[in-house]
Amino acid sequence: MPHPYVDHAPITAAEGQPHWDPRPAAPSGAPNVVVVVLDDTGFAHLGCFGSDIATPHIDQLAGNGLRFTNFHTTALCSPTRAALLTGRNHHSVGMRFLSNTDTGFSNCRGVITQRAATIAEMLRTAGYATFALGKWHLANMEDCSPSGPMTHWPLGRGFDRYYGFLGGATDQYSPELVVDNRVVEQPSDPAYHLSEALVDEAITMIVSHRATSRRPFFTYLSFGATHSPHQAPRAYIDNYRGRYDRGWDVIRTEWFARQRALGIVPPDAKLSERNWGVPAWDDLDAQTQELFARNQEVFAGFLEHTDAQIGRLTEFLADMGEIDNTLIVLLSDNGASQEGGQTGVVNELTHFNGIAVDAADMYALLDQLGGPNLYNNYPMGWAQVGNTPLRFYKQNTYEGGVRDPLVIHWPRGFAARGEIRNQYHHVIDVLPTILDAVGIDAPDTLHGIDQLPVEGVSMRYAFDTPAAPSERTTQYFEMLGHRAIYHDGWKAVTLHFPHTPYDSERWSLYHVDDDFAENHDVSADHPDKLAEMQALWWEEARRYNVLPLDDRTIELFTLRRPDSELRRNTFEFRLGTARIDRFAMPDLRNRSWTITAQVGFADEIPRGVLVAGGARTSGYSMFIQDGAAHFAWNRLGAITTVSAALHDVTARSCTIEARFDKQAEHRGVLMLRIDGGDAASAPIELLPFRQTLFGLDIGADHGSTVTDAYAAPFRFNGERLIVRFETKGDRSDLIAAAAAEARAAVAEQ
Repeated sequence: MPHPYVDHAPITAAEGQPHWDPRPAAPSGAPNVVVVVLDDTGFAHLGCFGSDIATPHIDQLAGNGLRFTNFHTTALCSPTRAALLTGRNHHSVGMRFLSNTDTGFSNCRGVITQRAATIAEMLRTAGYATFALGKWHLANMEDCSPSGPMTHWPLGRGFDRYYGFLGGATDQYSPELVVDNRVVEQPSDPAYHLSEALVDEAITMIVSHRATSRRPFFTYLSFGATHSPHQAPRAYIDNYRGRYDRGWDVIRTEWFARQRALGIVPPDAKLSERNWGVPAWDDLDAQTQELFARNQEVFAGFLEHTDAQIGRLTEFLADMGEIDNTLIVLLSDNGASQEGGQTGVVNELTHFNGIAVDAADMYALLDQLGGPNLYNNYPMGWAQVGNTPLRFYKQNTYEGGVRDPLVIHWPRGFAARGEIRNQYHHVIDVLPTILDAVGIDAPDTLHGIDQLPVEGVSMRYAFDTPAAPSERTTQYFEMLGHRAIYHDGWKAVTLHFPHTPYDSERWSLYHVDDDFAENHDVSADHPDKLAEMQALWWEEARRYNVLPLDDRTIELFTLRRPDSELRRNTFEFRLGTARIDRFAMPDLRNRSWTITAQVGFADEIPRGVLVAGGARTSGYSMFIQDGAAHFAWNRLGAITTVSAALHDVTARSCTIEARFDKQAEHRGVLMLRIDGGDAASAPIELLPFRQTLFGLDIGADHGSTVTDAYAAPFRFNGERLIVRFETKGDRSDLIAAAAAEARAAVAEQ
């Protein structure tokens, strides 16, 4: 009886006709694509946009390409990146706020909906190799630990390779690295700097790809620079010593004059007034001026160092013979950051916890700025300089928050060199520009999922036509309750104060075609126009999923999904566990807790870190050293350590317990005991909102160590280690309390 499956099939290969489904292939001549994203870099920060900071390699790209001076973003990092990679507005794809939170509303899920394919997904299906490097911040942060889920990590959203960090910011010397889908140890080389490593890895990915394939590549290079912490090799910082001693009022005037000379702003543009909360430089005392000037020196060195890495990449592409047919798009994700506050910070946890800092106290750390162990950010007076000549900052929907530099370089794609384009555009227009250059369309379905329409328009029409009318005539903005609408040269905008009624806000109206920096509010002269613009904002809000409005800020960082596994009160970690992201760590805020380590060893008492959460900026570490157990509690750099001897341990194992008994809000007593014996104790204070800026290590302390009692990684050298956390109290109560404190803090400010 013949086999049922071979009745109509050839018996041997020689009798059959082989068939292969064709692999995806890019259109003939399609360019490579490189998208470079800078972080918190303002409209004026680049040399080719008016600053005195040395950015020769970016300037060279601009000199051989185009600068768009009327380009806009969303005012915040995750939303801009979501819009950039999908070509849709951030509310449309579910990224109203940072990826740190999922509010349960469709406009704020902390991930990009699968109904909005990324440019990597589109290009990979068109035959491209796809590489991502650097900051991601597009996966819900509680999913960014080794257990995932990794659905929204870079490899889950269209990239073949990834090297970078999943969160919003990281230490440049000790980044919390992920390679592909694997959490890896932080670097221990003192010469390591993340910006340099990102370009090293980008070059490795490209050259390895080129070794065996001629397919075009898409490289998404998203620097941690120039987001805080501002960190750069000392030589770059020293290049600017004394450069900014004249202060932000003088420097902003000089940068504005340079912008006018370069044609970045119109000849009749006016410099905006100093933002509220920014003091006149001459009103500061000499010590404060020295501190604040050093902050700007560090920032400038950081940006110049980043430019040098971009230069290494472009020189590599030129050496490979790839530069002429590589479309390079360089932009920033939002305006310069106000998150350093009036005085700047050396530890950004003070900002996230609403804790005032004193410039005189920071002066003692003057010469450490830009180095390891600090998490520094400059005063917002320098941020306004970075946004020259515009008003306000990142997070705001005034131009200082949303108008950003854009450079496009593609020698084979257009003839223009060194020219400026002033057509109005938004970050959602980058994806359709890339698709237009490649010669493909956005898919209607992907992997069986119907796709949202692309909401951006291609900017390619303007490449060789300087006077072409803008093909984007309307764009809404919303961020943290701040709102704005642009339409046909007019803009209506409002600042929102959290937990105040939306209908009590005062809207301003600007004719931005004639008023570059929003200096002249003409709402009183044109009430009908203002009403028309406000009505248009509501129309666009309903069209693009902006509603419901949500002005929660700090308390959003306390949210967990109802089904989140991280809501539980007990956790167990064993030796070999990869680093746990800070947003997935056991929550120790404002509650009693116990950390217990079961330690097994051979003949000698072991040494090393048992568990460490955080870094020198804040955190905790349980470790064994010199025959004793220690628990170090670090609150904003102030370290309290309790210790207990292990001399009586004879069973080749012991239990070390650190217990915190809450006695008042955010305060209590820390106790350390060995095998249930007598306890050593000390009073400690917790932070109200965010405890650390770094994650949790088991059996080591990587990177910037919690305490200076040992050097990283100080690995545990025993044979067995189990660490258990037990926390007290219902977390939903803690969230409610944190939300109430956040509202009170905002109201006070």
